[in-house]
Amino acid sequence: MERTAVLGGLPSNHLLPPSRTASSLLRFSSSSSPSSSSFAADRSLGAFNPPSLFLKLQKQLPSLTAVHSVSPFKRDAVASGTYSTGPADVASIDWDNLGFGYIATDYMYMMKCDQGGTFSNGELQRFANIELSPSAGVLNYGQGLFEGLKAYMKEDGNILLFRPEENATRMQTGAERMCMPAPTVEQFVEAVKATVLANKRWVNQVPPPGKGSLYIRPLLMGSGAVLGLAPAPEYTFLIYVSPVGNYFKVCLLQEGLAPINLIVEHELHRATPGGTGGVKTIGNYAAVLKAQSAAKAKGYSDVLYLDCVNKKYLEEVSSCNIFVVKGNTISTPAIKGTILPGITRKSIIDVARSQEFQVEERLVAVDELLDADEVFCTGTAVVVSPVGSITYKGETKKYGGGGVGAVSQKLYTVLTSLQMGLTEDKMNWTLELN
Repeated sequence: MERTAVLGGLPSNHLLPPSRTASSLLRFSSSSSPSSSSFAADRSLGAFNPPSLFLKLQKQLPSLTAVHSVSPFKRDAVASGTYSTGPADVASIDWDNLGFGYIATDYMYMMKCDQGGTFSNGELQRFANIELSPSAGVLNYGQGLFEGLKAYMKEDGNILLFRPEENATRMQTGAERMCMPAPTVEQFVEAVKATVLANKRWVNQVPPPGKGSLYIRPLLMGSGAVLGLAPAPEYTFLIYVSPVGNYFKVCLLQEGLAPINLIVEHELHRATPGGTGGVKTIGNYAAVLKAQSAAKAKGYSDVLYLDCVNKKYLEEVSSCNIFVVKGNTISTPAIKGTILPGITRKSIIDVARSQEFQVEERLVAVDELLDADEVFCTGTAVVVSPVGSITYKGETKKYGGGGVGAVSQKLYTVLTSLQMGLTEDKMNWTLELN
């Protein structure tokens, strides 16, 4: 990529006007200078002002070179993601009405490699649709993985990432299972950093506690054309971001917490032994849509799945892990190949033990729900979601009298305070960007 292409302007096919969804939820800062306001207004209409962009970048480049001097990627690509700085480029978001939905942002990250090769030369691009062959491996045989993590803005303006190396390692594990090459941990983390900094204006304001963050979605897919059942000849690693609110659309009671209502599914199953339930492959999630849609039509928040062999042991919810509280003991299904090893799950286990709870990873029978004091879910999107009720074979068990349980509240507060930089990170889990 030529420097003039990055700093002086981008090719027309890299430009994408904001979506109607984005423009309905965003309002640009009015505290900037007239020229900056004009630039922000032009951007809101999908226009592009190369001279203004060049001047902005020119002022930023010295410090950026120092920050990203160890990046394995093209420096031009990293520098191109720093244009969204300054008050004129701050996107003021209506967090109360945002929800967990997709909003087009400014930049995405992409790199490719051939089957048997290694990833290199990634770069930032303007966010836009991508082109795939109708015979791409991901479209024909589902050869794809995704990850999810979040970025939070601290009060001092720096941005925090939460355990991105864990996402990188999990993607590598999934890639091995799906016969795909994967970025190294360093490549993954550096790509996430570059993408977040390129879209910094979407995290330039701290949202109200518990109401939002910048969601980061890395994708790995077989993009090469293949007709016979075989690994694709080419692979694409891509990262995009979107500001998000709460995953479950419910009335918040306190600090972003509100109980959800689950129904146990005992006929359909999310995963089978020997299958791909333990990796974050795209097919795992399409398989839950039928049961989830039926549950939501009946007024439930989501579905809790049982194991497919005995049909009596808890596995996980459609997109998050499950925990059962009894006294001082917190139990969660053990990771045995059919359950995704959630990074929030892993973190909550460590947080709970640090708070002197006893944590057990084991087979958890569905009958234990009837005697539980609390139940909660964990995941990147849901963070910690207390469960208000669970329905199983027509009988409903309620928890906490419709409120948020003390254990769920405590673990949520400890974890989110750490993620947002409100407390000291003694776990060494956060990565700070400035």
